[in-house]
Amino acid sequence: MEHPLYRHASEVSFRDTDASGWMHFANIFNHVELAEHAYLRSLGLLVFDRTKGGWPRVNVSCDFKRPLLSGDPIEVQLAIGAVGTSSVTWQFEVIRGGELAAAGSVTTVRVNHQGQPQPLSDHERSQLERKR
Repeated sequence: MEHPLYRHASEVSFRDTDASGWMHFANIFNHVELAEHAYLRSLGLLVFDRTKGGWPRVNVSCDFKRPLLSGDPIEVQLAIGAVGTSSVTWQFEVIRGGELAAAGSVTTVRVNHQGQPQPLSDHERSQLERKR
C-alpha cells in the first residue's frame, strides 16, 4: 500500500493459529478490526455504543500471500476505498518482515442500536473523507 492512512502494529498470537501453526484464515480480520477501531478512535469517532449503534461487517475478502505464524510481528495498513451513504469500504494490507503477507477489503455499515443502517453523520463523513 503506497500511502496507508493508518498503520497498526500487532503480533500473531498462538490462539490465532490452527493445527498447521499458521494463522487461521478468519483471524486475520481480528487484526484488521483492531486497526480499524484504533483509527476510528484516533479520529474521535464512535466505534460502538449500546444506545447509538456501531459498524458491523457486511462483506470481507482477503488474499493470503505468505503464511503468518505465532509470534510474527505484523503491521496492518489501512486505507479507505469508498465512503457510501451508510458504509465504508476499507482496504488493508498485512505486512510481515517488510513483505506483503495478506491484502483485502472490509465493508462496514453504520447502524443504529436496533441494527438498522443509518446515514453517516456529517461529522463522521467529514472525518473519513478528509483523510482519503
